[in-house]
Amino acid sequence: MAFRPRILVLQAPGESAARVLDACRTQFEFVEVDGVREALALIRSEHFDGMLAFPTDFTIRQGANNLLQAERILQLLAEGVAVLDLDLKILWSNPAFTSWVEGETIGREFHEALGSPKILDPEPNPFDIALSGRPVCTRLCFRNNQFLELQIRPVVGPESKVMQLTILARDVTAETLQQQKLDALHKAGRELAALSPDQLNEMSIEERVEMLKHNIRRFTHDLLHYDVVEIRLLDRQTGRLEPLLQEGMTPEAAQRVLYAKTTDNGVTGLVAATGKSYFCPDANCDPHYLLGAADAHSSMTVPLIYQEQVIGTFNVESPLTNAFGIQDLQFAEIFSRELAASLHTLELLIAEKRSTTTQSIEAINREVALPVDDILANATAVLDRYIGHDPEMAAKLKQIIAGARSIKQSIQKVGEDLAPPSGTSSPAEPCHPRLRGMRVLVADNDERVRRTAHSILGRWGCIVETARDGQEALTMAKLSSYDAVLADIRLPDFPGYDVYQKLRQAQPKARVILMTTYGYDPSHAIVKARQEGLRLVLYKPFRIDQLLETLESPEPPPPSSSPTPPLMQRA
Repeated sequence: MAFRPRILVLQAPGESAARVLDACRTQFEFVEVDGVREALALIRSEHFDGMLAFPTDFTIRQGANNLLQAERILQLLAEGVAVLDLDLKILWSNPAFTSWVEGETIGREFHEALGSPKILDPEPNPFDIALSGRPVCTRLCFRNNQFLELQIRPVVGPESKVMQLTILARDVTAETLQQQKLDALHKAGRELAALSPDQLNEMSIEERVEMLKHNIRRFTHDLLHYDVVEIRLLDRQTGRLEPLLQEGMTPEAAQRVLYAKTTDNGVTGLVAATGKSYFCPDANCDPHYLLGAADAHSSMTVPLIYQEQVIGTFNVESPLTNAFGIQDLQFAEIFSRELAASLHTLELLIAEKRSTTTQSIEAINREVALPVDDILANATAVLDRYIGHDPEMAAKLKQIIAGARSIKQSIQKVGEDLAPPSGTSSPAEPCHPRLRGMRVLVADNDERVRRTAHSILGRWGCIVETARDGQEALTMAKLSSYDAVLADIRLPDFPGYDVYQKLRQAQPKARVILMTTYGYDPSHAIVKARQEGLRLVLYKPFRIDQLLETLESPEPPPPSSSPTPPLMQRA
């Protein structure tokens, strides 16, 4: 018997349509249905060579056009789309999903088609959740260290019975690897800070430096997946880029003498001289590139910048051409700023050999605190614009903010570990246990005030963050949590009374303390704020004990008339 193509016919009303079908029945096998829903059910379960809809029925014609258009859209989507049966076998997939599968796709079990991927979420089997009738989102890692984010949704039929599962898959490899990059240095710093006091007491400064370098090297390899890494620090007196950490470089490259110059010193010298990142997609064609790793074909080099000055370079290389994308470069620049702060802290630890422990800790706070505060303030301001509009970017910015805070906490923990044991401190030294761990926001336009706040309050275990004006303070207060807020009544952008009101609204559980110089208050901000519930005021210049008592006690401290050197003064 000759082959007859099977044609699905959507409603054939009228005698003329019937005559057309009768005339063609010897050549075609027609299967007639009454509507689009019935047609879809048959398409899922049976094979058809074509579909026929008569132009007199606009509803059917429009429905068929919509189906064809939907299929074209699914074929063009960058995200992978697949339909699974109840045994998790693939019934259909678009080209994007098929590109992740080696060999045939249709008819294969989902996990087997992707090479038995590893599910990364705590839920061990998200497909069971979807089969029970609930949508679920999960992430998995499959061959070649690729990461997919899956949205699994059940297709529910009559009587709420799950008929099939739909998969919307998005390749999140780049952002996952970027997140691992941001986590690497934080973890290295935490591991160093987690050493016991006994271990730190037994280690010399050189041993602590080597421990930090070891952790950076290990986590850069394990989490960032960079096999070739080079960090150089700039000697400002000679302009020479001294090797600090190298992994995977050739002996010639490791010993190469480089200076911060735009010519004849490779990409590293160019980046150090200009302070600008350099992206080298093809090392064989780049006039600045000097061989680093034996098989390198691309590289990415970013400056280490601290307090707007280049202090070194961070370079990674890959045996693949065009291995690093624009997003890699952007996040490497953010990562490098945190790395620069940690490396500057390393230099301060070396300086401890020429100073007492207390002096070194204060130097760390003095040099690192305000630049990290600038990172926090700027990232928080950008986060405020992205929240509610771009969840992915907001999540990445939160990681950057968390990373900056992690660096500060690691520095503070290192300082505590380096400090002499409690038995060696002076018995007359006062103790302020209530200040330890207290989160304090200080808003003042005077840099000396902000530095002193870090120096004094950090000494007693407070977690201090600062803002230069009212807008920075309000944005940080809105997106973070503090136990106390100290604000000057003469901030450059907001009157003192307005700042008090807005800070109270943003931080209703925090103690808001206003500061003024010599009681100067021409706008009567303090009087107005007292009517709104203000209870704590500090009049500059004030003594250290007055500041500490104000933070420890909910009641205003008693006035003191004994003259002592002021804590903070304006010019």
